[in-house]
Amino acid sequence: MALYEHVFIARQDVSQQQVEALTEQYSTILKEQGGSVSKTEYWGLRNLAFKVKKNRKGHYTLMNIDAPHAAVAEMERQMGISDDVLRFLTVRVEEHESEPSAMMQSRGDRGDRGDRGDRGGRFGDRGDRGDRGDRGSRFGDRPRRDRDENTDGGNE
Repeated sequence: MALYEHVFIARQDVSQQQVEALTEQYSTILKEQGGSVSKTEYWGLRNLAFKVKKNRKGHYTLMNIDAPHAAVAEMERQMGISDDVLRFLTVRVEEHESEPSAMMQSRGDRGDRGDRGDRGGRFGDRGDRGDRGDRGSRFGDRPRRDRDENTDGGNE
């Protein structure tokens, strides 16, 4: 059987318990078709980048699936019918990650954005530029054009 990561977004006005019920419903569909769900993660109510079916927020859920393609296709068909599911995405993977997803890790654990170190933030002191020389004046070697030099003006 193939391994999949599946994320779906539920409407903002359903409760967390209803989202868990939806997750269980789709897990049951997969189990009936001979598949299994190894891990589920509820990522919470998060802002959407743009309005989707008049919703500004959505409940995000990740499912790690080990199932045949037919089972995943049936689950996606059921999600397409449901009014509670705004969007979903299924991606085939080589193996599932054993640790929590990046969304569930705290910023300090990820180490990518949370720690700015000695840099001092976005506009902090950049320090010595080392091998970069003086950039010179703003205009450099370009000759300066004056208005007087332009002889083909519209009045002649």
